[in-house]
Amino acid sequence: MSSITRTRSFEPQSEECENSVDRKRNSSFSDNNTCKRLKTEEMNETTPRRANFSALQPNSNGINRMQPFLTSQKTAPSTKKLVIKNFKEKPKLPENYQEVTWEKLKEAVIAIQTSRSIAYSLEELYQGVENMCNHNMASTLYTNLKALTEQHVKDKIEGFISETPDRLIFLKQMNDYWLAHCRQMIMIRSIFLYLDRTYVLQKPTLHSIWDMGLDMFRSHIVMNNLVQTRTVDGLLILIENERMGETVDRTLLKSLLRMLSDLQIYQDAFETKFLAATERMYGAEAQRLMQEEDIPQYLHHVDKRLNEEKERLLHYLDSSTKWPLIHTVEKKLLTEQMVNILQKGLDALLEQNRVEDLTLLYALFTRTKKGLTELCVSFNAYIKKKGRTLVIDPEKDKSMVQDVLDFKEKLDHIVQTCFQKNEKFNVSLKEAFENFINQRANKPAEMIAKFVDNKLRAGNKEATEEELERLLDKIMVLFRFIHGKDVFEAFYKKDLAKRLIVGKSASVDAEKSMLSKLKQECGGGFTSKLEGMFKDMELSKDINIAFKQYMANARTQNISCDISVIDLTVSILTMGYWPTYPVMEVTLPVEMVQHQDHFNKFYLGKYNGRKLQWQPTLGHCVLKAFFTQGNKELQVSLFQALCLLIFNEVDEVTFEDVKSSTNIEDSELRRTLQSLACGKARVLTKTPKGREVENGDKFSFNADFTNKLFRIKINQIQMKETTEEQKATEECVFQDRQYKIDAAIVRIMKMRKSLGHNILITELYGQLKFPVKPADLKKRIESLIDRDYMERDKDNPNQYNYMA
Repeated sequence: MSSITRTRSFEPQSEECENSVDRKRNSSFSDNNTCKRLKTEEMNETTPRRANFSALQPNSNGINRMQPFLTSQKTAPSTKKLVIKNFKEKPKLPENYQEVTWEKLKEAVIAIQTSRSIAYSLEELYQGVENMCNHNMASTLYTNLKALTEQHVKDKIEGFISETPDRLIFLKQMNDYWLAHCRQMIMIRSIFLYLDRTYVLQKPTLHSIWDMGLDMFRSHIVMNNLVQTRTVDGLLILIENERMGETVDRTLLKSLLRMLSDLQIYQDAFETKFLAATERMYGAEAQRLMQEEDIPQYLHHVDKRLNEEKERLLHYLDSSTKWPLIHTVEKKLLTEQMVNILQKGLDALLEQNRVEDLTLLYALFTRTKKGLTELCVSFNAYIKKKGRTLVIDPEKDKSMVQDVLDFKEKLDHIVQTCFQKNEKFNVSLKEAFENFINQRANKPAEMIAKFVDNKLRAGNKEATEEELERLLDKIMVLFRFIHGKDVFEAFYKKDLAKRLIVGKSASVDAEKSMLSKLKQECGGGFTSKLEGMFKDMELSKDINIAFKQYMANARTQNISCDISVIDLTVSILTMGYWPTYPVMEVTLPVEMVQHQDHFNKFYLGKYNGRKLQWQPTLGHCVLKAFFTQGNKELQVSLFQALCLLIFNEVDEVTFEDVKSSTNIEDSELRRTLQSLACGKARVLTKTPKGREVENGDKFSFNADFTNKLFRIKINQIQMKETTEEQKATEECVFQDRQYKIDAAIVRIMKMRKSLGHNILITELYGQLKFPVKPADLKKRIESLIDRDYMERDKDNPNQYNYMA
């Protein structure tokens, strides 16, 4: 421990003495009084002080020379005491101190208010305020200062209510005086700071000096009706001029609006009138622009106005005005014009695919309460109206599906890009598509099936496998909208059979992918027959391999010496899976009949109890032909082959000869000969020349036929699907629907035993997957009653009972 200790002892002092010591006042009136007396007993300055390291002892490490100094010190120095005592008597101010000091302060305040220099130092003035406050003169001081300030402000009012100057000059004068008043009050407050922080702070009812200055300015200047009206009207005119495109002094606007806000009259004096003027202006502007401009221009104008108002809020308007101002602009330019905007411009924007304008429209309507709801309703109405024109016109049947796909793709892009993937619009789009695509019963389903057939048929080089897969996905979207999916199934199955039998399918993978999509969408029951068709084709391959082995064994055993002339491939089709084809008996060459007999023997021997029925209408052949220019292979239908084989025996035949030799149906034979003699590959010559085959026409083999290809496919001239054939397919669908309705009624009645008519109809609608009218259901119920599956209740004719 250090050897020197110091102690200070303080005697209790009076409050006046403590205050005087704390403030260390150096006033002139304290020179004649001793504030404190000190008694000190000081240490002898010659007494050496002991060092901090005095506890160390001399040793042999080289510190011996310090030993005399250490040993010569005193062991206990004397203590030092500081004693503070009270004033003998309380300090007093001079007799006229209050009057003299206030005159100095008043002179200083007036100098500040009149922008003159102050004759006294600020320190002296501050000290005077402090002394007056400490001697119970604060109340009088505050009252005098308030009266002086009020008088100054009152004197200035005359300059604002006299002759009316130019509005801009008036606003600048007001702003200059406001800024000057603020500077003056800051300066005055710095002098009277002690008063502000002691006396005023202890009196809740009194304004601070700054607030007192604001209150004076508010009461005597701004609250004057004439002054306030001129100020507010001037501000409104400036803002209106800026809205009309003129350049205004934003600094002036900001300063005066800040003044109103500081004076707490911004809302009452300015904001109410400002919002009313805004409403009037934009209301008139909306009416005018809706008549003069197009909707895209109007939307950009609205967006521009909103950005301008946001900029005003940023530069000079009070932040409390933000919500009512933006709401007023949106109300006048958007909410009240919403119906006009949608009726006048939405259809055109959607029709022209104006993505940028639609994005802006969505963004603006998001700002209004019911904007998106109204936009969604109009969007839905447009889709229904436009979509109906795509499916209802028979002349557009050929392009219907592609048009609908393009329409769907465009709207999907709009929803994704412009409407921010809003789920409400997605749902509305799907509902609208489902509505218009079923406006025309059965036809869209038929055309979708034919569209798929066209894309999956061999020779379609429009798309790669990836593009084809994406196209099938888009088609499945349309398929989901169709109510009569059984109609699609009927036509799709018919077209699929042609592709599989004739080998015209572009890709087996694409076929199976489409089948998988249908199964996922509608379940296994919907695709069971279609899957059976693929299984038949797979089994046919195995059967043909076995048949070839059978024929090889037959050749070895010399069962027939001519069986190698024809290479026969047979497709075995299960009757329940495939469409029903009319049986047509034709006269085949002996070689073909022989091969048919061999296959019958082979197949029926392998599958006992089955029955084979040959369908010559589905057959096709590859014939070797010998022309003058070289040998060719002709890929033809069975009917075309039968006609060509005649020319192995004769050089020229008539139409009647061909008909009697082949026994082909008349219209079918005419189309067949037309394809051979009048098509692109004319391997026969017709006499006389012409596009149509008439009775008595003669045909001969065209030995001079040439073609750069070795294998030539001669397409059969397809007969366009007649109205009767189309009706036959639809009738088939109708019959299938009747069976499904009957099955559903029996299934429900068997489970419920007894059921009312309305409840039965409701349950049927829940089970049936295709559209059906109540009258059709009633007919099927009557049919089942006639066949004793159910009966009417004897007491209640609207009640049905199941009959076991």
